[in-house]
Amino acid sequence: MTLTKRIIPCIDVDLDDEGDPAVYTGVNFEDLEYTGDPVEMAREYNESGADEFVFLDITASADGRETMLGVVEDVADEIFIPLTVGGGIRTTEDIKETLRAGADKVSINSGAIANPDLVNEGAKAFGSQCIVISVDAERRYDEQGDHYVEVDGESCWFECTVKGGREGTGLDVVSWAEEAEERGAGELFVNSIDADGTKDGYDIPLTKAVCDAVDTPVIASSGCGGPEDMYEVFEDAGADAALAASIFHFGEYSIREVKEYLDDHGVPVRL
Repeated sequence: MTLTKRIIPCIDVDLDDEGDPAVYTGVNFEDLEYTGDPVEMAREYNESGADEFVFLDITASADGRETMLGVVEDVADEIFIPLTVGGGIRTTEDIKETLRAGADKVSINSGAIANPDLVNEGAKAFGSQCIVISVDAERRYDEQGDHYVEVDGESCWFECTVKGGREGTGLDVVSWAEEAEERGAGELFVNSIDADGTKDGYDIPLTKAVCDAVDTPVIASSGCGGPEDMYEVFEDAGADAALAASIFHFGEYSIREVKEYLDDHGVPVRL
């Protein structure tokens, strides 16, 4: 049986000047623009035909604070599709509390890199299907990596960054993806800092490098400008799911339009 490809909208949530949760959209993890209310947007995406929904608290790790669990509860009350929540998850207790708030999966980046045993512990305690390892990848053109690809005639590798892309780690994305899979991660969430918000298409070399290295399902993220880009990341990189934000948030495309395009081009999707 052919597995359908998943289309996943994502909201990046931060606190506004009044301390209230709000959705923001940016470019290259910067220049954030207010986009809407997280609960209202969740409700709309639940009704739109999305396969899953991702809620990322984009400053929890950098600010050293807890995830907005009250908002997670409100979002979970509005949707009936799988919900993945990320941001500020550092311990198995954080995982438990996030799942208890209504998440079906947790997305972990900085916390897993700081403590790789968290992947093993989380998978053992809650099941691999709940553990999504997220990587915020950035291209590097030096000789410090483990796995290299050709991009526009140059050889590069991809570095894992943390704290919303603010800090490099020296860790090769492909090596970390392989390790995370061995430790029990049920899914890999691949973000490209270079492509984020550009609408120039997903980072195909990055996504393909991860997909080729692991058997674990891979969610491609960052750079989507339309259904053609989703087709490309499915066909050329082998992604299992495509995540997008701004093209949905600002009404450039509906999830139905994207799925109909993919279906017309032979990509199996849930209509």
